[in-house]
Amino acid sequence: MLRVGYPATISAELLRDFPPGIELIPLPDNLDHDIEIDVWIPNPYPTRAMRVWPRLRGVRLILSLMTGTEWIPGVAGPHVTICNAHGAHSISTAEWTLSAILTMLKYVPLYLDVQHSGVWKRRFEASAHYAQITGDARPLYPPVMLEELTGKNMLLVGCGAIGREIERMLGPFHVELVRVARTARSKPPVHAVSELDNLLPQAEIVILILPSTTESHHLIGTRQLSLMRQGALLVNAARGPIVDTDALVESLNAGHIRAALDVTDPEPLPDGHPLWSCSNLLLTPHVAGSSPQFAPRSLRTAADELRRYIAGEQLHNVVQAAI
Repeated sequence: MLRVGYPATISAELLRDFPPGIELIPLPDNLDHDIEIDVWIPNPYPTRAMRVWPRLRGVRLILSLMTGTEWIPGVAGPHVTICNAHGAHSISTAEWTLSAILTMLKYVPLYLDVQHSGVWKRRFEASAHYAQITGDARPLYPPVMLEELTGKNMLLVGCGAIGREIERMLGPFHVELVRVARTARSKPPVHAVSELDNLLPQAEIVILILPSTTESHHLIGTRQLSLMRQGALLVNAARGPIVDTDALVESLNAGHIRAALDVTDPEPLPDGHPLWSCSNLLLTPHVAGSSPQFAPRSLRTAADELRRYIAGEQLHNVVQAAI
């Protein structure tokens, strides 16, 4: 019988879709003895999962509940097959991305500050903010109080499951979307990431939703930030190391761009880090995938993969095949 270890913090009710004929073994974070299992479902929090791994024996397959699995190969080694939860977090992350864009374009952080101050006339600060961040100093009347998303020029860097969901949700806004991925494709048109520097100056919004790899490390650095147009919005819902944090802090505080981040480098972001106090920034602490549907969707994905594994069928979401 196949032995499947899973985090003891997950409700057993959520495992009801798992195939019959397996033994489900709850694994506490403070596991204090060695245990034999065939399949491991790690805790979504890597630090907790890594405490359990040294006690596990016989693991042949790892079914991650996350899309990003960059920490697992270094811990588990090359002799284990690793699958991710491809597609499980697409809706929640895409919704965060759209919400973050609208939050910044509608100046919600400023208006929350106005609300807390209780001073109605402070709304006119929005006009000064618009002129400062965009460089548009024309004497506009009535005053600009917010911006529109509809019709914006947008660069989507990453065309996986989450990227496709973001694109679907952006449909009603009729944005001018340019797609970027590792390699170019013709249908739909996708530019290669090697063209990124040429594409950045035209974009009003740049969305990062690509995996963290050696190739994507600091993909957005000092040069790329300088190429972005005045007031452009950088949205990172992917992984923190894709952006050079020091360069980003400098660009934000200089008033060149604005940003919405759900991920940072380092992460967790330490107390007192300069990024916390940057101007023109919306920062959430890596929460974009954490809706009530996180566990149900991820576990359904794991259950489907487990059924294929038992049947000897090809796995769908392999990110590392065992050597």
